[in-house]
Amino acid sequence: MTTPERVRTLVEPLVADLALDLYDLDYSGGVLRVMVSQPGGVGMDAITALTKAISRAIDEQDPIPSGFTLEVSSPGLERPLRTPAHFLGAIGTTISVKTLAGTGGPRRLTGVLEAADDHAITVVADSPAGESHQVAYDKIERARTVFIWGPTPKPGKAPNPNRAKAPGQATKASGQATKASGKAEKTPDSPPNEEKVPAS
Repeated sequence: MTTPERVRTLVEPLVADLALDLYDLDYSGGVLRVMVSQPGGVGMDAITALTKAISRAIDEQDPIPSGFTLEVSSPGLERPLRTPAHFLGAIGTTISVKTLAGTGGPRRLTGVLEAADDHAITVVADSPAGESHQVAYDKIERARTVFIWGPTPKPGKAPNPNRAKAPGQATKASGQATKASGKAEKTPDSPPNEEKVPAS
């Protein structure tokens, strides 16, 4: 069992205990990123409680023997897309894709995600408008949803799922803990609403 698999087994019940959904879990470069969602949005109280619970459980069971940084957050408005399930959930929304070097077609692609299956996605590009591109998952370097700010829709018209009424209405909650000699440290690029809790 790999380190991410061991951590996922540990984290999933803690997420469920707080009535949250595990959107993504990634461990790379000494950073464990846990993203959770919840209908109506995830508040800082839930992020803080989950950060403490994960930190405590990892200290007790030690699935990551070396030092690491724990980041717990909500996916935010522009969500990373890494798994087929992520892409399936984003069908019909605008996404941005960067393909691996040497992949045929455009290296950067923005457009509406038209389809997704277990092997590839189909994106209808913004430019040239209407041009369809199929990209295999193993050719994607990174991808995310694209949030488009815009005016409030007129009465009788369905809102664009990627649009908000006005800037400042949506927030991304996050918390961080650092496992390094039992001491939490503030990083220079930490957002102002980020809370850090000792991981050990």
